[in-house]
Amino acid sequence: MSGGGSMGSGGGGGSSSTKTPSDFLKSIRGRPVVVKLNSGVDYRGILACLDGYMNIAMEQTEEYVNGQLKNKYGDAFIRGNNVLYISTSKRTLGDGA
Repeated sequence: MSGGGSMGSGGGGGSSSTKTPSDFLKSIRGRPVVVKLNSGVDYRGILACLDGYMNIAMEQTEEYVNGQLKNKYGDAFIRGNNVLYISTSKRTLGDGA
């Protein structure tokens, strides 16, 4: 009861509602993402699915080491304990930098 304003809105998709990390992860399935590992390696591709442990399945995956493309995989599975962060790709691959 602390003046939140929209406590009974039930997540109707309004831009003023608070999104949790879980909501974010659900919303980016099927979209291009960048997954950075603790080792510093980046994987860029389409997020196929993920679970509560942040185990990640990706499609059309590209592996980048020190910013340079090293490998391409059709499908890739990344164990969640290696993941530093997941980010959405705001631009198409190769559009930036």
